[in-house]
Amino acid sequence: MTGEHDLKRLVAGMSPVLDADTYVFVTLPGRDVPLGLAPRMIMQEGEGTTIIVTKEAADDAGLDHMFTCRMITLDVHSALDAVGFLAKVTTRLAGLGMGVNPVSGYYHDHLFVPVDRADDAMAALHEMAREARG
Repeated sequence: MTGEHDLKRLVAGMSPVLDADTYVFVTLPGRDVPLGLAPRMIMQEGEGTTIIVTKEAADDAGLDHMFTCRMITLDVHSALDAVGFLAKVTTRLAGLGMGVNPVSGYYHDHLFVPVDRADDAMAALHEMAREARG
């Protein structure tokens, strides 16, 4: 099944879902993730491996972390090569003075937003969808 490419349909059809967990970003020196951790994302970079994991799991494992955040899933099947969807979303959130770390999966895009701004982000995303639906 291919994802949606049309920007208006993507925005109108997005249904943001706020995950209940609190997440953090961790960097590891090598490529191995400690046993017992179940990261939401793993990205291997030249400097090390970045993982996004629950704050509770990072604390339990004694891992240094940063950017305490919440995850919002944009529940619309966006094509991996869709043009402008995340740009439109992140621009709206930037207009509210909010930093956001977007991550794309095969089916959906996910936004990691500051924990204390999650409700603001959800309100803005719902408003965007309503506006796009007319």
